[in-house]
Amino acid sequence: MNCLIIDDETAARTIIEQLCKSEGSLNVIEQFSNAIQAIKFLNQNEVDLIFLDIHMPDFTGFDLIQTLKKPPKVILTTSDAKFAIDAFEYECIVDYLVKPVTLPRFLKAIDKAKKFTIGSKEENALNNTNSEEAKEEDSQLYVNIDRRLIKIEIPSIYLVEAKGDYILIKTDKQNYTVHSTLKKIEEKLPKDLFLKVHRSYIINLKRIIDIEDNSVLIAKDVVPVSRSNRSELMKRLNLL
Repeated sequence: MNCLIIDDETAARTIIEQLCKSEGSLNVIEQFSNAIQAIKFLNQNEVDLIFLDIHMPDFTGFDLIQTLKKPPKVILTTSDAKFAIDAFEYECIVDYLVKPVTLPRFLKAIDKAKKFTIGSKEENALNNTNSEEAKEEDSQLYVNIDRRLIKIEIPSIYLVEAKGDYILIKTDKQNYTVHSTLKKIEEKLPKDLFLKVHRSYIINLKRIIDIEDNSVLIAKDVVPVSRSNRSELMKRLNLL
């Protein structure tokens, strides 16, 4: 895998580089001491993996991720453990290493990155297949409730919420509680109409009434928007 190391500390970059050499399958193609330089490079070049520090002058590691349209896989390397929860908001982040980084922990993170890459390729292939099939199908979705298949008109769905092992599908006329996952229904919904704005919510973009700070109003529901999904939401809106 081709890698970048982004860290404002020279010693930290050197340590990560040595760990990469010990792994064997990692090729460090460039190193940067600040995020701005790295962004310029990434706008013109593709890499498989970034080792990214969080605390850097002017532009943080999280700022860098939000700036990139399609960020590669990221392993955070930081001396601050308190941002681990924030890291879960970003789908591209595969692991969180706290300095000083040991070789066993480093190798475990690389193993995660490799599995994540394989999983992403399989998911992309599945999504492409679903997209082709969706063109041939109409705008209806069938859900299994109490051993009955119930038809739902997809345009009538304005919100889907994850609730443990179930999802709550809200429509204009009725709400449906289905034993399924958010990921499964996300694959069935047309991507030009629906967007996952939070790890627990999918919304119908045409049903947005209002947007304020980090939330949207859908019908009578106020839905949170995660920081990692806010930029995609803004891209999808017809802004004046």
